[in-house]
Amino acid sequence: MLGGRIVIKRGSEDEAEKPFWISFADLMTALMVLFLVVMSVALLAVTKTVTEVERAKTSRESDIDSLIDKMKEITVNFPGVTVDQERKVIDFGERARFETGSYKLTPDQAKLLRSFIPDILAVANDDLGKKWLKRVVVEGFADSRGTYLYNLNLSLQRSQMVLCALLANPLPGEIPLAPEIREQIRELFMVGGYSFNSAKSSLEASRRIEMRLEFLGIGENRPSTEGIVRGDFGNCVLGM
Repeated sequence: MLGGRIVIKRGSEDEAEKPFWISFADLMTALMVLFLVVMSVALLAVTKTVTEVERAKTSRESDIDSLIDKMKEITVNFPGVTVDQERKVIDFGERARFETGSYKLTPDQAKLLRSFIPDILAVANDDLGKKWLKRVVVEGFADSRGTYLYNLNLSLQRSQMVLCALLANPLPGEIPLAPEIREQIRELFMVGGYSFNSAKSSLEASRRIEMRLEFLGIGENRPSTEGIVRGDFGNCVLGM
């Protein structure tokens, strides 16, 4: 019909009044979920890093224990020489005692040192040794008699005398150290001296030498000697 009414359908008032933007509660929920995801990823990354560090630390300690065990095996052929696992020290005991006030080694003591060191260097040059052994510190000790500075100097001279003995000319009938071994002694060995604070229970036991093994840290490399000018070994002259 021409006179009929046209009806336009409209949505309900509720539909017209619905907001277009997300509600504040929904926004906060989404942000919270995102925060939890980010924190979870971060915690996993941190946990993985800590685990890797602990694994590397455990592996290092195990390798060092193996190296020290090899050092102990060497001492089987040198009665009286011992290895302290906890202190990481080679103690020569009665085999390298000094007389009171003296830094001199007897010919037999010097010969013992020269025969012992090549075995130490063999361990230092194997795969684990190259990976972890940093240096060998030769430490001389004095008993508690005398002044502090006198004993400190005497201790240092005793440790120096060990290096002198290692690099000295061989005795008749003794096999000389190969040139490469002498070079390794120069590169790997260091001299140290201690006095009163390292005294042992008896005066005799205090007049001793030890070799302390120092190890590299994780990610650390053995100090390079490349490019360092090498002079002659020379002669050892010590004076009180």
